Amino acid sequence: MKDVARRAGVSESAVSFALNGRPGVSETTRARVHRVAEQLGWRPSTAARALSGEGAATVGFVLARPAHSLGVDSFFLQLVSGIQEVLAERHLGLLFQMAEDVADECAVYRRWWAEHRVDGILMVDPRADDPRPDLLDELGLPAVVIGGAPDDRHPGLSTVWADDAAAMASVVDELTGLGHRRIVHIAGLPGLAHTQRRIRTLRAEAGRRGLGEVSSVTTDYSDAEGAAVTRRVLRATPPPTALIYDNDVMAVAGVAAAAELGYAVPDDVSVVSWEDSALCRMVKPWLSALSRDSTEFGRTAARELTALLDGGAARAVRVPVPRLTVRGSTAAARA
Repeated sequence: MKDVARRAGVSESAVSFALNGRPGVSETTRARVHRVAEQLGWRPSTAARALSGEGAATVGFVLARPAHSLGVDSFFLQLVSGIQEVLAERHLGLLFQMAEDVADECAVYRRWWAEHRVDGILMVDPRADDPRPDLLDELGLPAVVIGGAPDDRHPGLSTVWADDAAAMASVVDELTGLGHRRIVHIAGLPGLAHTQRRIRTLRAEAGRRGLGEVSSVTTDYSDAEGAAVTRRVLRATPPPTALIYDNDVMAVAGVAAAAELGYAVPDDVSVVSWEDSALCRMVKPWLSALSRDSTEFGRTAARELTALLDGGAARAVRVPVPRLTVRGSTAAARA
């Protein structure tokens, strides 16, 4: 600050007012101070700002999932891209950390709060009986729950949610319209709230249509488990005629596993992927998939968090329902 003040020909207090956006200096002085600071390559010290109570200029993001499943998951790459796009506009950093489980994730939040490391949290993968929202409320950390439900609200937390129930219903409509009555849903992690919503919706839709041979099997989202479960269900008697996978990686692995067993897609079994990506268009036939703008999902979550950091009220924001894009992997069920 002394260097900037000396070169700009102003006092150190004027530099402080100008660089922190406070009143007390003219716009001409403020512009001159910023110009000199830029010339000198000056940047604010995040640690010093945190100690003075001005915030860390950083947002926290913890992911409690198996590391091997993250490496092949296109959804999170796109989600983080959208988040980073918005944070960069505000010159906010993103502090990312993997955790073993939810308890470990809660410990990370407590440590970040005690060390003034972050100004807010982007929380993913809501669970049943989730302890994290109450903890974030207790710590007073502004947060956005990504993938929550509008009825799971906490006073200081915003929610950005997609209608998984409507998306699953659209898939079941398509498959039953093609004559499929034996459907297996190869789902993701069992404890996740959105996994449970999808399973409940499939069960409800099957009951409404009188389908007796519909089930869900949970996995860790990996290609290995996607292939293993595919082999197991296709060896059953009678085998399913349609498979719904909770991500693109498992769907692609499932097509390969079905081929190993002599099943042709879609002649013998139809396949739908919950996530759409380039992977779905790199196999033959191209996979029917639920398409959504995952990058915009991330942008929306980041905008809601910056609104909270600016003093806005918590709210629930719904993103568009994933849309089923029908391609070559779905066809009429064989009689």
